[in-house]
Amino acid sequence: MKLGLTTFLLAAGSAAAFSPAASTANGAGLATTVLTSQTTTALSLSSATEAAPFTQGPRIIRDELPTVYVYDHCPFCVRVRLALGIMNVKHNVHFLGNDDIATPTKLVGKKIAPIFAIPEDDFIMMESLDIIEMVDQDERFGASGQIKPATGRTDIKAWQKSVQTLLRTLQRPRYVATGLLPEFQQLDGRHAFIKNHQLPPYEKPEWKGDGTDENPGMPMDEMLKLYAEAMAKDPAPLLEDLNSKLIELDDLVYSEHYCSEGGLSMDDIDLWARLRSITIIKDVEWPTKLRAYMDNLSALGDVPLYDEMAL
Repeated sequence: MKLGLTTFLLAAGSAAAFSPAASTANGAGLATTVLTSQTTTALSLSSATEAAPFTQGPRIIRDELPTVYVYDHCPFCVRVRLALGIMNVKHNVHFLGNDDIATPTKLVGKKIAPIFAIPEDDFIMMESLDIIEMVDQDERFGASGQIKPATGRTDIKAWQKSVQTLLRTLQRPRYVATGLLPEFQQLDGRHAFIKNHQLPPYEKPEWKGDGTDENPGMPMDEMLKLYAEAMAKDPAPLLEDLNSKLIELDDLVYSEHYCSEGGLSMDDIDLWARLRSITIIKDVEWPTKLRAYMDNLSALGDVPLYDEMAL
């Protein structure tokens, strides 16, 4: 999709400037390439065993619902939303504007997300993994241990690191260009994100600066220009790389219900939360098992994917 640079600079991703487009999540053939011994093990186990889907517990509805304060695109926020959904805990979701400093500062003393509040206890906390652990241990929110601990898989962590630059290049301009994510409904929110999130190959110090006269950071006009150019550029070469990397990941995922042998775990909470944003990229070719994994956990956790607004 080609976007006019002038339009982007004026609106920085308003809905009027960019029309959402439905993506086609096409299945791709499974790869047989074996990259590591861990890959071999995961692939052989997944083909030999029919993994059972997660069995969800009863619906938990407190008289006063807990609230999670989030940015929709934030993978750490998605961790909490996914875990609460899987544990079947009804909760309120409060989407913060990306430029909203006052609300999180009033709650926890600084601009951060996610934030979790339990009104009946007058209790507030931050940090996604701590929130999930606390909810898991509180019997008011159902049986503990529903989500198994992380397994410490280094192969998936290595894969995540290998696509970091690629995903930043593709995802970040699309977050603001859709004009549809709640944290970017207003221009100030979009500009706040752009100011704090550099595009490759820039590093944060040269992008954002340090507040000194010697390093004031890049002017906003230049940042907007770079975001617009990234959005207007033909994504085909990057999509080819991403599709190839997804085939690699498909080999690492144990089943369409959970990524590691033994059942649904914190491995899934982290991996799925990071993969979700890939669905904002149009024309990605998902391998069959991995696409089913994305759809299954989306439904189980009641966290929607971005396919219908993909660019």
